[in-house]
Amino acid sequence: MFTGIIESLGTITNIENKQKNIQLTIKCNFANELKVKQSVAHNGVCLTVEKVYKDEYTVTAIKETLDKTNIGNLKKSDLINLERGMRLSERLDGHIVQGHVDQVGVCTHIKKETGSTIFTFAYKLPNITVEKGSVTINGISLTVVNSKKNEFSVAIVPYTLENTTFKNIKIGDSVNIEFDIIGKYISRLIDSKTK
Repeated sequence: MFTGIIESLGTITNIENKQKNIQLTIKCNFANELKVKQSVAHNGVCLTVEKVYKDEYTVTAIKETLDKTNIGNLKKSDLINLERGMRLSERLDGHIVQGHVDQVGVCTHIKKETGSTIFTFAYKLPNITVEKGSVTINGISLTVVNSKKNEFSVAIVPYTLENTTFKNIKIGDSVNIEFDIIGKYISRLIDSKTK
């Protein structure tokens, strides 16, 4: 379980194909604190730590993960948003994030405004966003500012823009989207009542 508050940016130092999976080696400022079997969210994707080195660690993304996320698009030297699992004794500053990406979306529009940047994302599979509701993009807990069918926008403040991979997102880039868990349960409940 995560909060969607990015703890650090990591750098991909190695990518190795292992059958239909890929093994990623990531350098980050908390690598030496990690333990094997610990969960870390990588651009919102929960992956298990397999090896820990001095300032690097490795994880493996299986085919299922590669099919449903943008993890397979990463290249050596790319930055990646990182968050360790939340502690139950701390404040939940973002929202409840599972680290289970629902689908990949595409950035369709970027508009710079005074004090923020508005990013618009389109997606295909049926899901729901609501204005002022929560959504996770590449592991970042965000508030929806504009919700339409299969499209939504978020406003990114300068701090988030500078300290996450949002600074590198361009129109046409794919992103990992995890919709709000409460909204997903409500949507499923309504769907089951109408069938």
